[in-house]
Amino acid sequence: MSTTSSPARKPMDWAGLGWLLLFFWYFSGVIQALLLFSGTTGFAGFRDSLILSSLWLAPVLLLPRLTRPLSALIGLVLWATSLVGLSYFGIYHQEFSQSVIFVMFESNTAEAGEYFSQYFNIWLCLGLLLYTVVAVLLWKRVRPVHLPLYSRVPVVVLLLGSILVYPFYKHMVTQQRNFADAQEKVEQRMEAAVPWQLVVGYRQYRQQLDNMQNLLQKNAALPPLENLKDSSGDQPRTLVLVLGESTTREHMHLYGYGRDTTPNLDALAASGQGLTVFRNVVSPRPYTIEVMQQILTFGDEEHPDRFLTDPSLINLMKQAGYKTFWITNQQTMTKRNTMLTTFSQQTDEPVYLNNQRNQNASQYDSVVLAPFDKALKDPAQKKLIIVHLLGTHMDYRYRYPDEFDHFKDKVGAPAVLSADQLETYNFYDNAVRYNDFVVSDLIKRYSATTPNGFLLYLSDHGEDVYSSGNHDRLGRNELDPTRPMYTIPFLLWTSPSWQASHPRDLQAMANRSYSSSHLIHTLSDLAGLSYDRYDPSKSVVNPLFNATPRWIGDPYAKNGLHEFDKLPGADAPQQQQTASSDTPRPDGK
Repeated sequence: MSTTSSPARKPMDWAGLGWLLLFFWYFSGVIQALLLFSGTTGFAGFRDSLILSSLWLAPVLLLPRLTRPLSALIGLVLWATSLVGLSYFGIYHQEFSQSVIFVMFESNTAEAGEYFSQYFNIWLCLGLLLYTVVAVLLWKRVRPVHLPLYSRVPVVVLLLGSILVYPFYKHMVTQQRNFADAQEKVEQRMEAAVPWQLVVGYRQYRQQLDNMQNLLQKNAALPPLENLKDSSGDQPRTLVLVLGESTTREHMHLYGYGRDTTPNLDALAASGQGLTVFRNVVSPRPYTIEVMQQILTFGDEEHPDRFLTDPSLINLMKQAGYKTFWITNQQTMTKRNTMLTTFSQQTDEPVYLNNQRNQNASQYDSVVLAPFDKALKDPAQKKLIIVHLLGTHMDYRYRYPDEFDHFKDKVGAPAVLSADQLETYNFYDNAVRYNDFVVSDLIKRYSATTPNGFLLYLSDHGEDVYSSGNHDRLGRNELDPTRPMYTIPFLLWTSPSWQASHPRDLQAMANRSYSSSHLIHTLSDLAGLSYDRYDPSKSVVNPLFNATPRWIGDPYAKNGLHEFDKLPGADAPQQQQTASSDTPRPDGK
């Protein structure tokens, strides 16, 4: 009796699978590796690019006989789309994002030609050529990986499900987000890999552009302010508004903090040359967008929607004959930042400097200095220059260069902090020290032009960095507020000529209790503007100023408003709460 044995099953070709994955990942992995090892971003993009690149294994596992031509076709698409992001990193050392797409479409052909001629060089070409050669060499190592016929479809379904379907399940079921929010989270991770970097970026750009255009159209239809008068006459002037980010005055030596975080501003204040330090100003909200909707408009905690129905500060200044500039180091086109971009688009000359895909990337505020100098030299007789800094926004370690790594030990820090908390605490104080350099340098550059005008600096909101209670809170949480989340710096530098023509005893006003929600009235007063909507009792520099309750909290929530001055003191015990960056209200508004 004879028997026939079935052929032996071939072992899994793990090496072949590895070469396939390496080839597909190469086109996203190189740029993510450059971003990671240059310190520009963290590990998340590097990880996500590997996960998303494994999607391309699906067609070659289903059709192993076509592995070579399929991988060549897919590789060609990935190579072509990856050149965009790689070239952008080579020029700007930033990650390509939808903000870049926005800036590209906002630039005219002449500007594009200038950029190309300035940055096109032989070394960039050689780098891209070497990148292409390595891609071809990797493709030559690609070979078919044969799975048993009965397991191909289940393996591919499992692969696609774990990468594309499971994230939706996690966000919608586990974290109880709606589909739109879940889609946004999934797309954010997909942007780490090509070609999704371009596809998702362009789709989101179009979506946010439509939202912005709707807001701009509504703004353009608003009637002008009635009975506008300018008591400053026709004399040339330059006014500057510097908007900070996430900087609490409770970590500033200028305001009595123990650590030497503000050496430059300390020196300016001590010199007695035009700097007034307002010591009791708070922000109405702990989130950037919601704050800007108040401080740049007639909106406040009791009338939060006036940013939609009334002219903005930019509208006001343009009606008064000012040429307006907006220089920003904030992200440009994101779902949360569309409102900021809308404000910037109301100005005559917006300048966008931060095109990073996420905030956890190295992006230093010194980039605003050159465009600020250019705006100062503009020949317009009346100018308003708004500079929006990234300030001390999370992640703090990405907010300052190595030379500002000043605080490294526990001297001056709360003794109860753990090692990890102390590291974060030092990161924040280093960011505050760098912010001191940038703000003081803006003042010095402005004063060097012998201007006729003033420069006002304030932060949008504060940040609790283990500063209050039991020193166990990090970030901001409107539902469980602490003082550091709202206490902000508010500094005014006036030129000698402006002070002479607009005499005020500013130092006598420096301790007034004030909310930045009424900033438009203070700026109008400082500029010598009056109109029917102007209220001198809401200007911190006016003799008629009236100190009223400073409301904080969510104006859209039932019983959402609270008086800031009734918050527990900085040393009162607090319940532990952790909050992160610009998280919107729980109801999503």
